[in-house]
Amino acid sequence: MTNPKISVILSAYNEEKFISKAIESVVNQTLKDIEIIIINDGSTDNTLDIINSYADKDNRIVVIDQENIGLGASRNKGMKIARGEYVTFLDADDWFTEEAFEIAYNEAKAKDTDITMYQMINYDDETGRVYENDWFNLNNLDESFDDVVFSSEKTKDFLFDLSVSSCQKIYRNSFLKSIDASFPEGIYFEDMPFFFYVYLKAKRISIIRKHFYYRRKHNASITHVVDANYLDTVEAGCELMRRMIDNGFYEDYKFDLLAYKINGPRMALMDITEDSKEPLFNLIKEDYEKIKETEYYQDYLDNLGPKKKKFFLDVLKYDNYSEFKKENPEY
Repeated sequence: MTNPKISVILSAYNEEKFISKAIESVVNQTLKDIEIIIINDGSTDNTLDIINSYADKDNRIVVIDQENIGLGASRNKGMKIARGEYVTFLDADDWFTEEAFEIAYNEAKAKDTDITMYQMINYDDETGRVYENDWFNLNNLDESFDDVVFSSEKTKDFLFDLSVSSCQKIYRNSFLKSIDASFPEGIYFEDMPFFFYVYLKAKRISIIRKHFYYRRKHNASITHVVDANYLDTVEAGCELMRRMIDNGFYEDYKFDLLAYKINGPRMALMDITEDSKEPLFNLIKEDYEKIKETEYYQDYLDNLGPKKKKFFLDVLKYDNYSEFKKENPEY
């Protein structure tokens, strides 16, 4: 039996309200030669029953039922068993347009790509409004990137302005395996370290300017409220740094990389709920104290812009969040 053209990996935790839409968007693809790996990640609602009801009718669906281990670890498990020529991901509250896989696969095959990216569009669950933004529209990639194959070197000047969403791309499966690609486990914002590592390893990349993926915004979305989940912005940034250093990318990208690493937790500290401000500050301070003892400390001092450098030094300067806040009321 030949391998399917695309494996889609869908991990779900308590998504009974939305998962039918997600699954139907996949089983109804115009491209039929696909594998659908659905991971029930310890749901306590009716999610598993809904998944099984679809699996009973469609032999392309592979169901994994497990204790809750988180999105990153679940996706890694899915990637290990994926047989498809290409791999993509779907969040359980989102959905694909019905022609997405056929067009993306034909593009990837025709151009022999490691990664092919397409546009995402936002859907507000409360109002029904559908709206675009520059990030998910890939607007940082101008018309010179249309209908060509390029490498990550071509986007060096704006690498950290690209969308990191793993659901916005299809990846050659053999490529992912050859670089031992994996998501960090046990944290939120797992897409970010995964994307930069995989993207910088890719030799052949293309884009499709079509909205193939609907990203649902609702009250339970991780990115809807800046709450305790955003404590993981610190560890996600640390994991990104490890991957950049370990794979020899650090020197080429350090100016923008250091700004990016500082800015994620810095912006989160501004917007995070009050009860999480002190814990987030403490995590940031712990990280900066470790940086101070490394060979990279001087790089932060030499490469950060004035606003980020002040934040970096003030976190190191003050022993606790309340003292820091007096000097920096915007946080």
